[in-house]
Amino acid sequence: MFKKLFAAALMSFSVAAFAVPFGSQSVLVVEDDTGKILLEKNADAVVPIASLTKLMTAMVVLDANQDMDELIEIDRSDVDTFKHSSSRVPVGSLISRRDVMQLALMSSDNRAAAALARTFPGGNAGFKAAVKRKIAALGMTQTVIEEPTGLSPRNRSNAGDLVKMAAASSKYPEITRMSTESKELINISGRKVEYRNTNRLVGADGWDIGLSKTGYISEAGRCLIMNIKAGGKNATMVLLNASASSARILDALNVRRFLTGDEPVRVAKAASSSGIKASSARPRVKASAGGKAKAKAVKKRTKAKVVPKRRKK
Repeated sequence: MFKKLFAAALMSFSVAAFAVPFGSQSVLVVEDDTGKILLEKNADAVVPIASLTKLMTAMVVLDANQDMDELIEIDRSDVDTFKHSSSRVPVGSLISRRDVMQLALMSSDNRAAAALARTFPGGNAGFKAAVKRKIAALGMTQTVIEEPTGLSPRNRSNAGDLVKMAAASSKYPEITRMSTESKELINISGRKVEYRNTNRLVGADGWDIGLSKTGYISEAGRCLIMNIKAGGKNATMVLLNASASSARILDALNVRRFLTGDEPVRVAKAASSSGIKASSARPRVKASAGGKAKAKAVKKRTKAKVVPKRRKK
């Protein structure tokens, strides 16, 4: 299937391949080791980020050093009543915080992300305050995150800030491992249920992926953050607002082709503002010290504790 997509990508581009606009409305590719910007397109545009939000959710939960073996009961308040997104996680399920985080990162489950915020110290208000502090610590000056799932279009950022978020997230071993599992059996109330990664490139032949997160709501289009190794380079790509999953995949394929040197970037002299540009003049992009992992190593699981439902007042 990927070969067919790749062939379609080749047919769709002219001789000046990378001067032709990609399917994603914003693109930023940064070499991790040097901070050099390799490709960019509308990287400063502030737009909704959908479930890319869940990387931030995972970081602040890990920073809080909560018991990852503690059982969380999925509450009716975790159900999405805004976008009415589907979930295979039943209300009333008992799931360890570790597995809830895996569901949020790997399968992008919204009930799981909501449950992580609800059971955060201080509840949803405490979670929101922690996110605001984390955003400031990472120097993400163009970012606002109001809730943990990404369902709200008011969660907004630009590609430059999201590279900072990816750099910080990649320092958490739990996040890199969970986000790059192609599938996993999750223990839900004592029953093993298989879940799969929302990124079809994870586990695909030829891809060496170190961090992954997809996102979609209608206001944000199809989004993707990935750390990949290709052509001897470690790079982070941010793709925002593609019109379809296939367009997002084609863009990722072409970024990898550029990194491996299979097709050099040819930027037309009179390229439009919507075209991809190669760049090396921009300053290095770094995550601040606030991005260092504070999470403890995963310990042997002990007897689980149950977080009771919060009574509505």
